[in-house]
Amino acid sequence: MTKSTDFNHDQFELSGVVGREIEFISANPINYSQAIAGVSQNEEIRIGGKLFIPKSPEPLPAVIIVPGSLGVSDNHVSHAETLISEGIAAFVIDPFTKRNVESTVDNQTHYSFAASAYDVLAALRFLYEYPNVDAERISAQGHSRGGSAVLTAAVRTFADAIIGPMYTFKGIYAVYPWCGHQFLRPDVGSTRVRAIIGERDDWLSVQQVQSQIQAIKISGGDSSIRIVEGASHSFDREEDLHQIPEASVSPQAPTIYLNSSGNMIDPRSGDADPTATDRTHFLSAVEAGFGRRGAHIGGTEEEQEIFREDMLTFHKSNF
Repeated sequence: MTKSTDFNHDQFELSGVVGREIEFISANPINYSQAIAGVSQNEEIRIGGKLFIPKSPEPLPAVIIVPGSLGVSDNHVSHAETLISEGIAAFVIDPFTKRNVESTVDNQTHYSFAASAYDVLAALRFLYEYPNVDAERISAQGHSRGGSAVLTAAVRTFADAIIGPMYTFKGIYAVYPWCGHQFLRPDVGSTRVRAIIGERDDWLSVQQVQSQIQAIKISGGDSSIRIVEGASHSFDREEDLHQIPEASVSPQAPTIYLNSSGNMIDPRSGDADPTATDRTHFLSAVEAGFGRRGAHIGGTEEEQEIFREDMLTFHKSNF
């Protein structure tokens, strides 16, 4: 898995635009219940990132790019450059560095999935007030764990409690998102949602992604999904398909649903528990025999081109 080793350089440039070093305030809730309960209960943290705004006399649309389990990698930077070249601002956030996390590939509990979604909402709130960004045209694009984050951030039950109803995404582009946590009623309001995933993804459940997109649609949302024939996880990376032996995955584990308070509902008992965390149910999945080590990433040039075309079509049609 190739990290972008020079992303933190002061003069990091894409398509002639030097990225502006940004810090914004987010939080470290231990679970969704705590995140929804209120700001006072959540540990505050500052998150970094780079904001690329092409020169323009008018405010520009923007896409928040949220990385997956290894942090900011070359594919995220490449997608940002593609958007910038089309006159779209790109805000590549780095959820890991300020948390002193190198990777979550072998352990997803270094910080909660609720915290990942909180980061996305905090980035949206920051961009709303930023000069040269059109607040009515801000979307988010998340990959893998980041895909889970942007989908959760779009749900009004979660977003309204954290940043209020005035802040709304124009679109959500969820790239091979993990959908093991889902709100019972995923109302996304006016936000348009699209997921893209490879049919041979062995990090997560394609069926869970399908069910999440369908649930959004049933709740009144504009949602769609594309399943790419023969593709695996991270098929947008310029890497041949290969195995990551340390990856800890459990794609066949039951979905953990969340009620309107963010309480996790035990799939066996049906009880909602405000104290349950990601670790609670990850351990249950392992104990039930769902956990395993090893999963694949990478793709072909054809799959990478399919991704770029789909990504650009979605964002440009939104803006």
